[in-house]
Amino acid sequence: MKYRDSGVDIDQASKALKSAGESVRSTWNSRVLSQLGAFGGLFDLAGFENPVLVSSIDGVGTKLKLAFMTGRHDTVGACLVNHCVNDILVQGAKPLFFLDYFGTGRLTPGVLEDVVAGMARACKENGCALIGGETAEMPGFYTDEEYDLAGCIVGIVDREKVVDGSRIREGDLLLGLASTGLHTNGFSLARKALIEVAELPLDEPAGDLQVNLGDALLAVHRSYLPHVAEIDQAEVPIKGMVHLTGGGFLDNIPRILPEGLSVTVDTSVWTPLPIFDLIAEKGEVEREEMYRVFNMGVGYVVVIDPADLPRVEALNLPDLVGVVGRVERREGPVLLSD
Repeated sequence: MKYRDSGVDIDQASKALKSAGESVRSTWNSRVLSQLGAFGGLFDLAGFENPVLVSSIDGVGTKLKLAFMTGRHDTVGACLVNHCVNDILVQGAKPLFFLDYFGTGRLTPGVLEDVVAGMARACKENGCALIGGETAEMPGFYTDEEYDLAGCIVGIVDREKVVDGSRIREGDLLLGLASTGLHTNGFSLARKALIEVAELPLDEPAGDLQVNLGDALLAVHRSYLPHVAEIDQAEVPIKGMVHLTGGGFLDNIPRILPEGLSVTVDTSVWTPLPIFDLIAEKGEVEREEMYRVFNMGVGYVVVIDPADLPRVEALNLPDLVGVVGRVERREGPVLLSD
């Protein structure tokens, strides 16, 4: 017997990795010291005076199911990178390098290449090097035609510039930045409501959507690195940041608040994207549950002093939703105003 007889095609894997190699190399800069195919990725940290490394690891979750159902694999890789970039950005870190894991039952020609191309595109947009990864072909463990995807990111921030929420005070404002859609959370509920219950076709618009349902669900998770960079360049002190992923508003905002403080979110400031209205309608999902599961059209929150609001508004950030909440002196959960 040969390895191929068990379902693992080493030649196909080598061909796919070689094809994806150019996408990977396109993300490299002078700090990358290793070569493609090395056992470990080497990255030069010279030049930083008092560096703090910030790391995070995550996956795309069941958004992958939509990629399988539509046959589109060019967005989930970018979603993974941007999600991880936002997670370390919350603490003020800029990304240095990224590593991925791609596991599948059987490599399908073109799929790995599309996924890696999406990751490479997002890495370049974020100034991040894709320096390594693992491609695992495991027949009998993963279902054929499906795969799993995860990524690890490492970023850096000067110790004195770490953002941890400790300077947040009563009266501070929460600025919301718009999302592109579900980003990478809540897809199990979305699929249940829209596909299993309502049986909506993915290749047609639904409700008030201006695009096909599949395109709306697969919209790429937005990176907020450029937005935060503009605020930082304007020398506006950022007191805290929140990446609105799993847990939505109700569970994520408290993670950065000092003891004795809470927030009321003003939901009248923005109109949720049509995809969220569609999920709520078809799944009969209650309002509080929607704001706990989904970002509702606001993917990221920046906390500032009220006195600094005019300077942020003067930047004319294209994705700034507005002041979506205020910090209050009280114990208790995040509240939603009408």
